[in-house]
Amino acid sequence: MSYVIGIDLGTSAVKALLVNKSGQVVAEAASNYPLYHDHSGWSEQDPEDWVRGTIAAIDEVVTSAKVASNEVAGISFSGQMHGLVLLDKEGVPLRRAILWNDTRTTAQCRYIEQVLGEKLIQIARNQALEGFTLPKILWVREHEPDVFAQANVFLLPKDYVRYRLTGQLHMDYSDAAGTLLLDVADKRWSETLLQSFQLPLSLCPPLVESHDHVGELLPAIAEQVQLDPTTNVFAGGADNACGAIGAGILHEGLTLSSIGTSGVILAYEADKTSDFAGKVHFFNHGMQDAYYAMGVTLAAGYSLSWFKEVFAPHETFDQLLGGIDTISPGSNGLLFTPYLVGERTPYADANIRASFIGMDGSHRRSHFVRAVMEGITYSLHESIDLLRNAGKQIDKVVSIGGGGQNKIWLQMQADIFNTPVVALENEQGPGLGAAMLAAVGAGWFSTLQDCAQQFVKYGATYAPEEQATQTYAELFAIYQQVYTQTKQINEQLVPFRA
Repeated sequence: MSYVIGIDLGTSAVKALLVNKSGQVVAEAASNYPLYHDHSGWSEQDPEDWVRGTIAAIDEVVTSAKVASNEVAGISFSGQMHGLVLLDKEGVPLRRAILWNDTRTTAQCRYIEQVLGEKLIQIARNQALEGFTLPKILWVREHEPDVFAQANVFLLPKDYVRYRLTGQLHMDYSDAAGTLLLDVADKRWSETLLQSFQLPLSLCPPLVESHDHVGELLPAIAEQVQLDPTTNVFAGGADNACGAIGAGILHEGLTLSSIGTSGVILAYEADKTSDFAGKVHFFNHGMQDAYYAMGVTLAAGYSLSWFKEVFAPHETFDQLLGGIDTISPGSNGLLFTPYLVGERTPYADANIRASFIGMDGSHRRSHFVRAVMEGITYSLHESIDLLRNAGKQIDKVVSIGGGGQNKIWLQMQADIFNTPVVALENEQGPGLGAAMLAAVGAGWFSTLQDCAQQFVKYGATYAPEEQATQTYAELFAIYQQVYTQTKQINEQLVPFRA
């Protein structure tokens, strides 16, 4: 028997999947680690916590499945994007990692825009947002000059874990695309971007493809996880790229709808010259010479969790959703905008906040619950609408996360997106994508598309219903007015927020 291991390094935990050649998950394990919020807007983690958690998770799946030390053909990774890990000349982290959800770098973002102007979108293909890596590098240089003076190289989270397991420094293109230092189309570190901020090329690690072999387990690590030191390790990819791989988003026309705490619309893109004018993210895919366009809703599943916590804390989600199937599309004229923590696509507005619009005495709790679900889906549709207006073809949407586990929400997505929607039978998220990269790297399959034929299993398809689609199209046009009508009001409310 032969296996691969997919590692998904998330924000709250690391998860390991042991997968056989049929694409079956034989064993899985997870290990949690803490977040540090020393100041308002700060979000950091200790990179060594990731390493300890990863070693523990690998050891657990190997032990629980009684895998022989030579039966793992490869290990690969998915990781939270953008987080800054600065290493000194000895390869030791100089400080905690600054994570993707850290918001301290607004001033650095404005500085990047001032210095680069249109070159930023032309080269990096993305706007300067607080989550990206370059603003974090500039923040450390400005506020912790003694630390920055010792910096020899920077890595992203999964790359540091892989470095500690193999002793080799690398970064794949899909993760590098989220640093604002990569020439995304030409797949190289941009001298223009680096020189604009007086950063040396030596600060950047060597670039590789996500399926590339990048080393073997160090003997001490191999002993801890009960595997051979000759176990092959492959680069892996960014969490969104690996999530797309695990959902089979590997050819034109396929789009991913992911509803977790945040929400993502991700569309496969083969043309590196596609121009979305920075309105959506444009990144390198985990598949070689492919790309993806991506829009983000900051408070997707979080909006529903917030509603439950505030109004139904002692109920299950099934109880909360009871009765929404009796509510017609449009929730009897009730609209919800899911801007609880600001919004990313298409507005990139940290000050905007959520609204219920159209409440009256006829509305009951089930109307509000359905309106929240519809509002989340409208927000995701903003990204689909942007992509379509730019000429993007969207033939089918694969729904994962909370939106892929509820039949009513699946139908709602089909109706609002006006596109067939399908769920996964074997949803395992980015960890499965990482395992697929290891499977291709190990030679089990010649391409990721071939691997997907074996590993990715689709369930039932939900087709748009004409009457509901028409209703939602009319309501979506009204929904799009809420942002502009409430933007100024929310800006005036900023001083009154705790």
